[in-house]
Amino acid sequence: MAGAGGEAEARPGPLSRVLRISQLDAFELDATLEQLVWGQFARCFQHLRPGLLTPGEPELRALLRLLVWSFTVYSNSATVGQDLLHIRYRATPVPGSRPRPMSRQQKLWYALLTVGGRWLRERTPTFLLGHAPDLGMQRTRGALALVEGVAKAASLLNFLLFLRSGSFPTLTERLLGVEPVYSRSQGPRLLNFSYMNRELLWHGFAEFLIFLLPLVSASRLRAAAATLFAFPAAAGGDVGGGGDVGGATECAICTEWPTMPHSIGCGHFFCYYCVKSHTIADMFFACPRCGAEVATLEPVKLQIELTEMQPNYKQTPA
Repeated sequence: MAGAGGEAEARPGPLSRVLRISQLDAFELDATLEQLVWGQFARCFQHLRPGLLTPGEPELRALLRLLVWSFTVYSNSATVGQDLLHIRYRATPVPGSRPRPMSRQQKLWYALLTVGGRWLRERTPTFLLGHAPDLGMQRTRGALALVEGVAKAASLLNFLLFLRSGSFPTLTERLLGVEPVYSRSQGPRLLNFSYMNRELLWHGFAEFLIFLLPLVSASRLRAAAATLFAFPAAAGGDVGGGGDVGGATECAICTEWPTMPHSIGCGHFFCYYCVKSHTIADMFFACPRCGAEVATLEPVKLQIELTEMQPNYKQTPA
């Protein structure tokens, strides 16, 4: 009965292979759970001295991961994310043999490679900072950098193989010889693949925009558009103030009367606080009217005849 129960536990559902998106979703759910657990744990110490958990944070995180592993992979052969998606691990069957559940040795090695490996990566910088920078330490750092680079390259190659074959999404699973299978029969999917593809595409596009937008200079784009289409407002006057009254009586950024007017050397005027805040936020700030870069920031004194501002003004005789 025990053997039959173990075989039934490891038997997959109607689908012979777990979908790639389901395997990746399980990792996302596991990462979210880890953040929630650590957030709740750190909240218990929020009223104590700041930085109290910092010296032993890698060990505390490793302890929490070990506790989660004991209640999930060790007891049920599945992580929390896999359990939510009705997936669990089983040993990769040898051709000609029956499927068998994940062994105790594989579970222990899984904890050593995942929990222990992450603890080692988080604690290694502290070990290296505590020693003098001699020749031996430099060699140690070089060896660790080489090992880390090889591990990242192997992980990338393994992920490319996973995208092609649909099995072993992580290097740990490939080394241990375990694969995810469905723990029960799968019903009809509530979401069709076209909806999932659209959501995945939009998610990737949003992440790309989040990465790209901070690198884009809005002032340069406005200046390029103004130069390309030759907007009338983009044609600035000279600093001498003879020809273009509009360019001399409004800030090129906020379009208001310039407060403490300054020039960047392009013939347009700016409020001091407008141009100063923009140059601090963007070291490559350019004039939004003509696209000229900031050459020098100098105060200017606007000399504009009052009759130009108010044509119907009449001087009162003395």
